[in-house]
Amino acid sequence: MSLRKVVEVRGLVKWFPVKTGIFQNKILGYVKAVDEVDFEIYEGQTLGLVGESGCGKTTTARCILRLVEPTKGEIIFNGIDITKLKQKELRKLRPKMQIVFQDPYSSLNPRLTVKEIIGEALDYHGIAKGKELEERVKELLEMVGLAPEHMRRYPHEFSGGQRQRISIARALATNPDLIVCDEPVSALDVSIQSQILNLLEELQEKFKISYLFISHELNVVKYISHRIGVMYLGKIVEICDSEELYTNPLHPYTKALISAIPIPNPKVKRQRIILEGDVPSPFNPPQGCRFTPRCRYAMEICKKEHPRLIEVSPNHLVACYLYQS
Repeated sequence: MSLRKVVEVRGLVKWFPVKTGIFQNKILGYVKAVDEVDFEIYEGQTLGLVGESGCGKTTTARCILRLVEPTKGEIIFNGIDITKLKQKELRKLRPKMQIVFQDPYSSLNPRLTVKEIIGEALDYHGIAKGKELEERVKELLEMVGLAPEHMRRYPHEFSGGQRQRISIARALATNPDLIVCDEPVSALDVSIQSQILNLLEELQEKFKISYLFISHELNVVKYISHRIGVMYLGKIVEICDSEELYTNPLHPYTKALISAIPIPNPKVKRQRIILEGDVPSPFNPPQGCRFTPRCRYAMEICKKEHPRLIEVSPNHLVACYLYQS
């Protein structure tokens, strides 16, 4: 049985203009943060998005939610291309797409109680009010492992893990189909990370929620994701099932990332692949394949044009001329 596509992204582009002049009225060029990105997210599954800092992961996520307006491309959410919707029309879809931010310390309003934080969206969208809203907040707190009496407290009275649980409860409040998790555990202790990941998995199994999970920690992404996309300088260079990516990485960049994962056995050593040079600037990326300056397998064609993302085995797509005839 084929799974329903909750999100389908086609040719997503986001360029940020770099302006100059006294009045900032001249465009010097563009920072190509996201450049021709394609992927799908299926119902009840998690797509992990990994890559070095600055590769465009968060910009991609914010474009999908239209917190940032895409330059071009299609973002089809539940069968509707949301890039064509006006803000009033988009507002009706907002309850079905939510986000959990990286930092639980800054993503919660310190002036509001937990009840007000979680209940804000319920009240705004007319989902619940009064006594019904209070009961719904209590139910959500219990879902994420907190007590009903916590609803009267303020964010500063909680630990980092508890705050992130409140953020997850807020995201769940409107019964969303998609939750974007933007590095949701990177600011937490390792022991708390596993608790939050287990909570996300339990909620996904119970409510069939789809996640876009963004992280630079490959072990975390492997644990929670069904499929993983690897981004480098604004482009997806490889995407496939989670297990397949870790057992059979194809792109040279993916191989280098995986070689950096420590093995929890002091007697076993992994052969580390060290990438030479620095990540090029997204303001002036290489003309061909963007990984060419750091790739030990680079060919002449790599310097001229970027390879297409093609399927080299079932559900395993890679953008590299090593695998293109």
